[in-house]
Amino acid sequence: MIDALDTDLAPVIAEQPDPVLFATVSGAHLYGFPSRDSDVDLRGVHLLPVTALLGLREPRETRTRMWERDGVEMDLVTHDLRKFVRLMLRRNGYVLEQLLSPLVVHTTDAHRELAALAPGVLTRHHAHHYRGFANTQWRLFEKTGDLKPLLYTFRVLLTGVHLMRSGEVQAHLPTLLGEVNLPAEVAVPAYLPGLIAAKAEREHGSADVDHARVRADVGKLHALLDEAQDDSALPDAPRAYDALHDFVVRVRLEG
Repeated sequence: MIDALDTDLAPVIAEQPDPVLFATVSGAHLYGFPSRDSDVDLRGVHLLPVTALLGLREPRETRTRMWERDGVEMDLVTHDLRKFVRLMLRRNGYVLEQLLSPLVVHTTDAHRELAALAPGVLTRHHAHHYRGFANTQWRLFEKTGDLKPLLYTFRVLLTGVHLMRSGEVQAHLPTLLGEVNLPAEVAVPAYLPGLIAAKAEREHGSADVDHARVRADVGKLHALLDEAQDDSALPDAPRAYDALHDFVVRVRLEG
């Protein structure tokens, strides 16, 4: 399905009122645990004309387009370039995952240049983003017992640990299970591959797990994220602000 998206998206991209600089696949497909009926989440950046930013009217910086293909819901959400870059500078791991997603359905030179600038916004404080996201998903799991927020909890904690250690944004849970080096006392739970396989069969449903054990494992990963943040070589503040400012101005003027 993902392989066919570039063709399927061509008319949708062409219909957008302003140029689209990139569109990538996010959500469960990016995270490595899509189900057969998962929505396809497409995220990207569009470019407003200079005139839209000079007048009295507030421009519409975020656009959403939803449609259905073969019974699967698809949605394309794009931000204007300036808004997207401002989000990048606010320790927002979510937009970085979209920018750096390997599931690219539309790209341009500006997309590639922006991706090359992404390492310059990474800081040790991105750990707060992943910690907060994990807490939100964990509360949802405790309330519903659903499999999806549990997988999200593990995914974001492991993404955060990996980012703090390596400076690399990696959102794919199966890859993280093989790449994140964990101490013996925080071993990757053996039940996770089974949960990923179960999620492939259904989008929603209860997680067949020992809740007490899962709670303990999540607590250990939180402690590991804290430790990785303390030991991280990442800076305290973004280093690419000026470069990103120049990039936004140049791309805007070039149209």
